[in-house]
Amino acid sequence: MSVLPFDQRDGMIWFDGALTPWADAQMHVLSHGLHYASCVFEGERAYGGEIFKLTEHTERLHESAKLLDFEIPWSVEEIDDACRDLLKVQGFSDAYVRPVAWRGSEMMGVSAQHNKIHLAIAIWEWPSYFKPEERLKGIRLDMAEYRRPDPQTAPSKSKAAGLYMICTLSKHRAERRGYADAMMLDWRGHVAEATGANVFFVKDGDLHTPTPDCFLDGITRQTVIGLAKERQIKVVERTIMPDELAGFEQCFLTGTAAEVTPVSEIGPYSFVPGDITKALMEDYTKAVYAHTGSAAAAE
Repeated sequence: MSVLPFDQRDGMIWFDGALTPWADAQMHVLSHGLHYASCVFEGERAYGGEIFKLTEHTERLHESAKLLDFEIPWSVEEIDDACRDLLKVQGFSDAYVRPVAWRGSEMMGVSAQHNKIHLAIAIWEWPSYFKPEERLKGIRLDMAEYRRPDPQTAPSKSKAAGLYMICTLSKHRAERRGYADAMMLDWRGHVAEATGANVFFVKDGDLHTPTPDCFLDGITRQTVIGLAKERQIKVVERTIMPDELAGFEQCFLTGTAAEVTPVSEIGPYSFVPGDITKALMEDYTKAVYAHTGSAAAAE
């Protein structure tokens, strides 16, 4: 099935403070963000016309920029308002929201302290990150070749474009081998995350998840931990070694795009989506629609 390229879509993009026709929202080929990865972004989702945890995402966007040594010249409130206004302009109820900030083209070289900071927001309709038939039965993950880096070698607490280079490589390799995604270890050999989502495991009724000390503590991850605690499910954040995967009964991923997605396989290890995974999938769906008045919140 063909997909319309993203540079050929209709609608408007919020670009440096103004609504701009989709095709006209462009950056120069010598922008620092393109050549040197001085770029940060967010992935958000709208449900029933409301963007879930919008302010938390915008605050993280600002913090990511600071970690990359630049300041976004629009406040959290201004960006929140721009996202909400653009969602209405686009006319979508359920959609994906992508704010992105980057250094411009005033200086070309590693040093770019005087470059203008640009900000754009794009919103488009986007279904489940994984194929629906895969998501219900659990997706299959390969083991990634690349590892999440030591925080002393990269700003791992930022949602920075450059940190996703090895994620793209790992996901491409996994897809070529027939998998939906890949599980990444960190530089120490500990279980870390998938290429764009956090991971949880179930054992004896408890949730186990890697401590996010070298990768993002995702907003969806935090939401699911809260939902689990509301159900009196014990959540254990700890170091998880690869050989422990054989002892877990269930596994699922969390993320704005992935939402709560069951996993049936990681390399040689198998899992069966069970009651805890299914309950948290349902709880998350209710949570994202809770403030919209949509019937989906009660399903």
